Amino acid sequence: MNPDVAQSALPLVSSDVSLISLFLQAHWIVKFVMLGLIGCSVWVWAIAIDKMFLYSRSRRAMDRFEQAFWSGESIEELYRALSAKPTQSMAACFVAAMREWKRSFESQARSFTGLQMRIDKVMNVSIAREVERLERRLLVLATVGSAGPFVGLFGTVWGIMTSFQAIASSKNTSLAVVAPGIAEALFATAIGLIAAIPATIFYNKFTAEVTRQAQRLEGFADEFSAILSRQIDERA
Repeated sequence: MNPDVAQSALPLVSSDVSLISLFLQAHWIVKFVMLGLIGCSVWVWAIAIDKMFLYSRSRRAMDRFEQAFWSGESIEELYRALSAKPTQSMAACFVAAMREWKRSFESQARSFTGLQMRIDKVMNVSIAREVERLERRLLVLATVGSAGPFVGLFGTVWGIMTSFQAIASSKNTSLAVVAPGIAEALFATAIGLIAAIPATIFYNKFTAEVTRQAQRLEGFADEFSAILSRQIDERA
């Protein structure tokens, strides 16, 4: 076989090693892996930007609520103001507890046995819903962070296998022939790391943020539960 003819039929011998050229010269399976990883990387950044705004809004909402709650304003007035509109985060926990509190008194029950437990339960349910809202789509970041490098490695292994087969058929092992094929195969691993590293960093950061906000909600729930418990004892 004429080496010139064999080499001209193989994309791996191209001397162009730009990123676009590496992608265009890659095997279709490697291209599919690269495109999938690029799509995952875009998805990771979209989730990260959305979560940054979400957690920032949630922190500000809790700050505003705590300022109103501890300002000396009547709890009844605060409840009427918040119950008239959809609430989230700490305000939702407060509204859920106050709604259960008012239902018990409006029913004119003579015994308040179990009221404290019911109030604690509705606040726990409210906190669980808020944590679920904050954690939504974090599993995507964890999945991309853990599986991205392996998917990229799969593309690399497949690309190297294809390159070696082409090298064997061309019977030419010069660096000019080998290097482009190896480079385009390793490009898949590079894209996998580009997708996985930010995903892992964002996942760890956001998980810590969710934990902090959940602890803040639980702290308020404990304080508000103690306030209501004293009032229950006074009315019992």
